[in-house]
Amino acid sequence: MTQAMFRVLVVEDDAAIRRVLRVLLESEGYRVAEAENAQRALVEARSNRPDVMLVDLGLPDRDGQALIRDVRAFSAVPIVVLSARSAEAEMVTALDGGADDYVVKPFQAGLLLARVRAALRRQARPGPAPPGPVTVGRLTIDLSRREAHGADGPEHLTPVEFRLLQCLLRKRGFVVTRAEIIREVWGPGHDEDTRGLRAYVRNLRRKIEPDPNQPSVLRTEAGVGYRLGD
Repeated sequence: MTQAMFRVLVVEDDAAIRRVLRVLLESEGYRVAEAENAQRALVEARSNRPDVMLVDLGLPDRDGQALIRDVRAFSAVPIVVLSARSAEAEMVTALDGGADDYVVKPFQAGLLLARVRAALRRQARPGPAPPGPVTVGRLTIDLSRREAHGADGPEHLTPVEFRLLQCLLRKRGFVVTRAEIIREVWGPGHDEDTRGLRAYVRNLRRKIEPDPNQPSVLRTEAGVGYRLGD
């Protein structure tokens, strides 16, 4: 499939930034649709089914975090947040809410395009057949069904958390380097994003570890990476 066959929905209230993004994306052969607020974005996402969404969080009618959750209720479209909010808490909330990636403004054109390509590849590329239900700490996880269950019932895991677990499960019991995890889970352009990886590991530990403060399932191998094994 050529890039000209991909439709990108740009959700941004600043008209000047929308123009910049349209020129950038169309120069790479993408088809571009625009939405200046969350209400219009939902209409576009439902009716025109974009292949990827670029979403600003500071929308005039509704926060972008809520928009992401609304879209996730009916669509698995890749969502890349493009926001001036750089606090780790904002990033974690967006990713936990269903975003696939997070780019901080001001952005580099080449990096943003690489993130868009990576999101589209992850959506289109079938991965290896996931294993059947496995027990990881407090949870029983079925990657094929994207379901996780604990002692108290279903447990919500985000798309990125599932990809992170799948990466670690393939080498269960062995150390997986930070670079290898980032490359597989997030794709190119994230090589130095160890802060984001640490945030996801911390969130995942709260869900799978008997005692997140004393991790025994998802272990840190200092200076190298992580190892899954209980």
